[in-house]
Amino acid sequence: MQCGVGQFTRLLSETVEKLEPGRCTTLTLTREEGSLAAIWQAVGSAQAVVCNFPIVAWKRVMFTPLLALAIARLRRRKVVLVQHEWAGLHRLRRISYIPALLLADTIVMFSPLVQRELAEDPLLGWTATKSVLAPLPPNIDAPPDIADSTLRGRLAGARTEGRLVIGHFGSIYPGKQPNALLDIAAILKTRGLKPLVVYVGSFIRGIDNVEQEFRARAAELGLADDVIVSGFVASNREVFGLFSEIDAFCYPLEEGITARRSSILTCVQSGRPVIVTGPALPEEFDHHPRFEELIDRGVIALVERGSDNEAYADRIAAVVKRPQVHSPFDFDGWWKDAAEAVRARL
Repeated sequence: MQCGVGQFTRLLSETVEKLEPGRCTTLTLTREEGSLAAIWQAVGSAQAVVCNFPIVAWKRVMFTPLLALAIARLRRRKVVLVQHEWAGLHRLRRISYIPALLLADTIVMFSPLVQRELAEDPLLGWTATKSVLAPLPPNIDAPPDIADSTLRGRLAGARTEGRLVIGHFGSIYPGKQPNALLDIAAILKTRGLKPLVVYVGSFIRGIDNVEQEFRARAAELGLADDVIVSGFVASNREVFGLFSEIDAFCYPLEEGITARRSSILTCVQSGRPVIVTGPALPEEFDHHPRFEELIDRGVIALVERGSDNEAYADRIAAVVKRPQVHSPFDFDGWWKDAAEAVRARL
């Protein structure tokens, strides 16, 4: 299964390579690949080492990437750390990533809010002085055609029956407040809108009881039969096939929308309305004009922070009545912006 951070790494490498053929190569680190000799040789042939954190399979390969960064510093190569999250990470993950922050010459981040979280860390706040902001693109490009699937047929049948299909895309973990969407669905159900909530993605593997708590909350709200979790979806064509049968996406985020939410950008490409909590910082998108434009045009509909679940239900009920508008999305342009920002640090 390809995680979002892993997908970002692959696309970043490919885009840098398009901009400068022969400029970039990758070194895969797993339990079976990436020996000390291989790391030493690869680092020795490079001018800079770019490492993308957090690593999802952190318990299996926690030390090897850190070893690669240490070798890079030992061999006087530049170390560029791409750090997507901070306060939202589990405490044990943050502890395990401390050496990476210390070893990095430059820390590339995608959200001023995450940058501030690092700056406010009592132990590592000083490392934020090494950080720069870059615009984050979506990991998935909308394909020219879509694929059918059993689940897509099920969603289409639900819509034919007059059900309101609400979507949530990406890995399911506490930071995305998946249970909050259940509370909103319960309100819509009391209004007679017959919601069906489909989570296109999988629960993350970790020490949190995310899935058990999610299932328990759905049952408590009487939504056990009104919630679908797709699990891993193998192709972009199948993902967007599911998107075609979703009426609206909704992300009630405690931290508010941030410029690092790649999954929201993927949803935007479907042409379906996307309802999200407003940003915590007014300057959240100052470094990311493409993302800011989507909000300004109303492609991403914001709900004011601090609003209750009734406000989200109201917004969902309102936006699904609007005609769907598919706007052009310059996927390659988004990725060129990101690659240029990272390449400038090499």
